Amino acid sequence: MTENITIAIAAIGVIGAACQWLAWRLRLPAILFLLLAGIAVGPVGGWLQPDALFGKLLFPLVSLSVAVILFEGSLTLKFKEIAGLERVVRRFVTSGVLVTWGVVAVAAHLLVDLDWKLAALFGAIIVVTGPTVITPMLRTVRPTAQIANILRWEGIVIDPVGALLAVLVFEFIISTTGGEALGRTLVTFLGVVGIGTLSGLVAGIALGEALRHDWLPEYLDNMITLILVFATFAVSNAVAGESGLLAVTVMGIYLANRKGVEVEDILTFKESLSLLLISGVFILLAARLDLTQLREIGWGAALVLAAVQFVARPIKVLFATRGSSLVWRERALLAWIAPRGIVAAAVSALFALELERRGVPRAGWLVPLVFVVIIGTVVLQSLTARPLARLLRVAEPEPVGFLIVGSNPLSRAIAKALTQSKIPVLIADTQWDGVSAARLDGLRTYFGNVLSEHALNHLELTGLGRLLALTSDPHLNALVCTRFRRDFGAGSVHALRVRANGDVRLAALPLTEIAFGAAVTYDELARRMARGAEVRVTPLTESFDADQYRERFGADAIPLVAIDPRGRAELYTGAKAPAPRPGWSIVALRAPTSASEDQATAAAVESKAAR
Repeated sequence: MTENITIAIAAIGVIGAACQWLAWRLRLPAILFLLLAGIAVGPVGGWLQPDALFGKLLFPLVSLSVAVILFEGSLTLKFKEIAGLERVVRRFVTSGVLVTWGVVAVAAHLLVDLDWKLAALFGAIIVVTGPTVITPMLRTVRPTAQIANILRWEGIVIDPVGALLAVLVFEFIISTTGGEALGRTLVTFLGVVGIGTLSGLVAGIALGEALRHDWLPEYLDNMITLILVFATFAVSNAVAGESGLLAVTVMGIYLANRKGVEVEDILTFKESLSLLLISGVFILLAARLDLTQLREIGWGAALVLAAVQFVARPIKVLFATRGSSLVWRERALLAWIAPRGIVAAAVSALFALELERRGVPRAGWLVPLVFVVIIGTVVLQSLTARPLARLLRVAEPEPVGFLIVGSNPLSRAIAKALTQSKIPVLIADTQWDGVSAARLDGLRTYFGNVLSEHALNHLELTGLGRLLALTSDPHLNALVCTRFRRDFGAGSVHALRVRANGDVRLAALPLTEIAFGAAVTYDELARRMARGAEVRVTPLTESFDADQYRERFGADAIPLVAIDPRGRAELYTGAKAPAPRPGWSIVALRAPTSASEDQATAAAVESKAAR
């Protein structure tokens, strides 16, 4: 028996990892594949039975997982990100919730004939969106900063708000008389809000002081933070039922906005943990779906989904954004994106079990209805949101550009060549003379230390997805690569070796991060430029291909970047060399020639071929 449980848990992990990888390859939210995989191994295949596998531990494990996911999401919520849009966000998570609740409750009552009380509970559950689906979708859609910040704040804050609303409706349903129901609901509301907020603030202040004053050894930061999240959630729930989600959300928001508290390392750890928990929990909840109940509901479930997507969400957005600075294109995308996620699935499962135990008719319909909305919104929006954002012109450009650290003559020459090839470039440095010269060349610049907190808040990375560290300081280059590996990915950060021997810090980095090849150094390129060498862009044609380029320029050219016909740049690195073909361009440091000489070379080859 124990071996079977071990195999089942390991299989859930393998399936979850496969779903995450497939989502990455296809650029779709992972929840879509996790839900489909859970249904395949659960109600369809019958291989996974979560209730039999975990017994009474299933929903405590799910609840703790949701607590960690919400805490991790709330750590990213900084008030300064929504400056000027505070009213919009506040409406999204307060009065806008009531709009969605009312519309969905009416739809559930009229379209699938749910009792008014059950319809109200369903509407309360469906108001939530959640970071588990919003965050992956935002990575794929890449909307403008305003839209992304609104959706991220809504997705995280609305989870505990929606859970609180669902708890209130649930308490009302299980009460026996009208008078008792009203009094019990009011007491529950005050208790959940008060205890949840107080618990979260106390835990946040305690952890914030410990981190700020270095009361904890660094290697214990993540472990103690995780234990404190569990403890805050459990204690808050014990004092006031279902207040734990609010508590961990308040705790995370406090820490995210507490000055002097560094949460980056904690956030990195929690992101990895959340990814693991999301994968497992979604598979487990989807595996519990009862397809028989879904067939009983019939086409009414699809009509409810249509009401959620095409009626409730647009009305909420129109209400919440009235009088704001958002243009109609931004409002249209906001009205389209609102996928439902893990909190809706978990809360519906918990309440359905309790109501079925109490003999409430059709209580079992809550779970399949919620899953129809989850799957429907995720599938529809994940497939259409990115094209819609492009159509509405509210999507950020593809991140094909470069952040170049260093404003010396070499980096400015490379930046000018990339800019001429329509590749976005931003030069950053602390040396004003170099930054000023870059501005005179018409280049985008950032004057300051890219490792500073100011850069973290103000460095504009729109359209940038690669890093080139080109300073004469090998230690700074290594630090910059380490800092931006998390933002751009390990394979997209590159540093130029400063000298043939002595780059100890850089030598520890993966070989793929060595720019322009292991034998190329900053000192060598700077010496060549001092002798008159220039960074040139040379187009390749059918008659003047890469082989003829090498034959023509030979050792006089050090290739730096190859640019394909779509405007994507590939660096020559220590690990690989691009294979440019006709239609590509090569950016190289070459012995001094003129642009007309480059054109004459290509024209001569074309003319010779024509003859």
